[in-house]
Amino acid sequence: MAENLSIQKAQSATAKSSAGSEFTISRRTFVQSLGAGLAITVTEAISWGQRRGGRGGAQGGGMPVVARLHLNEDGTIAVMSGKVEEGQGARTELSQAAAEELQVPFDRIRIVMADTDFVPDDGITAGSRTTPGNVPPMRQAAATARELLTRFAARRWQVEPNTLEVRDGTVTNKATNQKLTYADLATSKEIAEAFKQPIESNIALTAVSDWKVMGSSAARMNWRDIVTGTHCFPSDIVRPNMLYGRVLRPPAYGAVLESIDLSAAKAMKDVVVVQESGFVGFAAPTLFQATAAMEAAAKTASWKPGPPSPSSKTVHAYLKEHARMGSPSEKGFADAAKTLTATYTLAYIQHTPMEPRAAVAEWDGDKLTVWAGCDGPYRVKGDLMRLFDLPAERVRAIVPDMGGGFGGKHNPDAALEAARLAKAAGKPVWIRWTRAEEFTWAYFRPAAVIECKGGLDAKGKLVAWDFVNINAGGAAVDTPYNIANKRCQSVGSDSPLAQGAYRCLAATGNNFARESFMDELAAVAGADPLEFRLAHLENQRIRTVLETAAKHFNWSERKKKITPELGVGLACGTEKNSVVAACVEVGIDRKKGEIRVREVCEAFEPGPIINPANLTSQVQGCIVMGLGGALTEEIQFENGKILNASFADYHVPRFRDIPKIDVHLVNKTDIPSAGGGETPIIAVAPAIGNAVFAATGVRLRAMPMRGDALRQA
Repeated sequence: MAENLSIQKAQSATAKSSAGSEFTISRRTFVQSLGAGLAITVTEAISWGQRRGGRGGAQGGGMPVVARLHLNEDGTIAVMSGKVEEGQGARTELSQAAAEELQVPFDRIRIVMADTDFVPDDGITAGSRTTPGNVPPMRQAAATARELLTRFAARRWQVEPNTLEVRDGTVTNKATNQKLTYADLATSKEIAEAFKQPIESNIALTAVSDWKVMGSSAARMNWRDIVTGTHCFPSDIVRPNMLYGRVLRPPAYGAVLESIDLSAAKAMKDVVVVQESGFVGFAAPTLFQATAAMEAAAKTASWKPGPPSPSSKTVHAYLKEHARMGSPSEKGFADAAKTLTATYTLAYIQHTPMEPRAAVAEWDGDKLTVWAGCDGPYRVKGDLMRLFDLPAERVRAIVPDMGGGFGGKHNPDAALEAARLAKAAGKPVWIRWTRAEEFTWAYFRPAAVIECKGGLDAKGKLVAWDFVNINAGGAAVDTPYNIANKRCQSVGSDSPLAQGAYRCLAATGNNFARESFMDELAAVAGADPLEFRLAHLENQRIRTVLETAAKHFNWSERKKKITPELGVGLACGTEKNSVVAACVEVGIDRKKGEIRVREVCEAFEPGPIINPANLTSQVQGCIVMGLGGALTEEIQFENGKILNASFADYHVPRFRDIPKIDVHLVNKTDIPSAGGGETPIIAVAPAIGNAVFAATGVRLRAMPMRGDALRQA
């Protein structure tokens, strides 16, 4: 297992040295890291990565095998990916994909990721797209390489390729027992030339039923470095003669700098001060010095206040007032025997990754290299090219495996700041946002107002549906239920805070509102929540996970034991071409106004499962993260200022908040694999709200759901 870390260590371990060892690996260093092999392959791979610089779309356009794959004389294979490892398991999964199609053991793969001098542009790591969007191209590249190697052996032995067998990195002539290993072929010039051919997009891939590496649990490739603390995250990068940077931030949203006196900061020893338009930054040999310079300058700054804006207490009324809405739908409601309306709201929340934004920038003449915590290395590169008007070959972006993102690190803010300071200082500059900066200036998951209306016929069947999300977006806005008359839409508004992507986008909020409202309708119809859903579900995949979760939770029996202090609830949904259902049990203390989640039983189906252990961890992580958004997380703000910009005041789930978690994976093998890092979060909040309603009769329609409403009821 330790040998698997050679590439990662080549890209990160030497960064800790301040004695002059070179972190920016050269082509020679790269070849040495891989071992002897096809040097032409490395050259071509680098050329391809630079040629694609910042344009994206490297999955197509005739990408050669050489851009994805490199053979080594020791029998290992290096593969290249532009994806980022931010804790979701992409490094391991992509390695499994390559190993499967090359027919080699998993531990022979060496993967190079997220370095624009060596890897193709695979787009940002977001939207659960690595599994459906990047695993297939990796498999195609490996399968093409395997086919080319098999054809080469067949020509050498003058036999038909279909008479040969590939197993454990060895091509065998079954008739004569002649053998050629991948290592034997590593220095072949003919193979080098063959690898310049385009990857065959229509090449036959290993059937799911024949998977040997994929479909089985594999440990994270660099797990030892992670658990021993030797892995270099973006925050850990150290360069010779490096300075530490700080950036002056406005006192509130919308504030504009009118004047500032930088003389005191400039007078400080070894401090570099940069003022470019609205950007004011400081760099110094220590973080303490840089902070002192920033604070001295901040005392002299004069700011023009931004326009008036709502507070967190009034934001939902503001969003509705500024919504760009059309007329409500009345289709089907005239014939309904009963109608019900409800409004749900979502607060702004932060992503709170373990590692805040961080970057190191270094100029070598007119060549810029940046190590950054951002989920798109080519996005970093492109933004730097535009900021400094540089051609692609003069910019290199590297993203070491980083400490979380959850959709919150699409923008390379810290990288741009570090590069500005490094250019002025003539030395490398390190920047890591403080936790308060991360809470305040990173974008938020959007707040929302979601308006629901449903109509039931005389038999309790749902016949009309109107569902409108204001501000949060359209992910999973459509209902999976079979309803004759329905309108589902997302409309924009004017957000007072910066907002952007968050784990599963708007699907969490839309599913919260829809699944909560389905329970409300079930109550009006006098139906069991499970049976009410099944009666309106034609989607067999959702039915399967719903029935699986209910079975393992023992829904029918536990529902009979509901009391005012103990409730059970369920919810289901679909997004990212995967399906999920959850059952929960909550304990309620009405006197204290407390909701305690005791158990979550969740069933999840993403198609064929590539790595069961990793997928289970992803589902568990989604459940824990979902607890925070459901019950405690909320950004509080007033007059353009964030009021709870610390973990002391912003409550993410702690160990004491974690319930019993029971995960059941459903392996559906007749469809393509989907990602598992997002969808499992969407069923958590509505299942909790439905359990509270079952116990108390009180419907909590706001995320986070506050127990205070139960105490007041």
